Amino acid sequence: MKNKLGNAVWGLFIILIGVGIAGNELNLWDFNFFFDGWWTLFIIIPCFVGMIKSNFGVGSTIGFLIGVLLFLSHWVDFNFNPWSLLIPAIIIYIGLRIMFQDLFTRRHFHGDKTVHNGFQTGQEGSTFHSSNKSEYTAIFSSNNIRINHEPFNGTNLNAIFGSIVLDLRDAVIQNDVEISASAVFAGIEIYAPSGVKIKVNNVPIFGGVSNKYVQNAGAGAPIIYLNSTCMFGGIDIK
Repeated sequence: MKNKLGNAVWGLFIILIGVGIAGNELNLWDFNFFFDGWWTLFIIIPCFVGMIKSNFGVGSTIGFLIGVLLFLSHWVDFNFNPWSLLIPAIIIYIGLRIMFQDLFTRRHFHGDKTVHNGFQTGQEGSTFHSSNKSEYTAIFSSNNIRINHEPFNGTNLNAIFGSIVLDLRDAVIQNDVEISASAVFAGIEIYAPSGVKIKVNNVPIFGGVSNKYVQNAGAGAPIIYLNSTCMFGGIDIK
């Protein structure tokens, strides 16, 4: 569906160019593709298509914002530096991502595999159940969570100018689980149990993930999927 919508955007863009040129030939209007800032369309349109395909992924969204700012700088006389809005826009985006995490972490099925934010999670039956996921937040504070001999079904971690420690060494993990994490000017530590595999999908914005976990689990072991965004922050997996 999203591929079709992306193709529709490209097709509409090409049709508009053709209509504009045809109007010139019929003396209906004066169409000039090389208007001020025309080149920014080659940033805006691919990033917009990427936003559709990736459920408003950070990379494509930031690229789209940059393209729009570059385009507006050719047409609007700003009394301020438009680039000064880029960091606030990124922060607002991360806030929206935290508020609507289910929207940004939809699952997609292709054949007998589940594709989840870029990860393939085996058979279609091996899906995540977001309704069972817990959520922990630390804003200008710290939060220490320890799961003791209890089932762990995944969680959402949001650290903003704070820190979170998630200790899963004694947790019971029998199926694939997902950890959605956002570290904004903050740090998150995750202690993983033995006998699992860990796969990381991270969007780094002056930050990143350090995976120090030694994976020695065999085939068929449960997988912990980490979907994270790090902005001036970091996540350590141990």
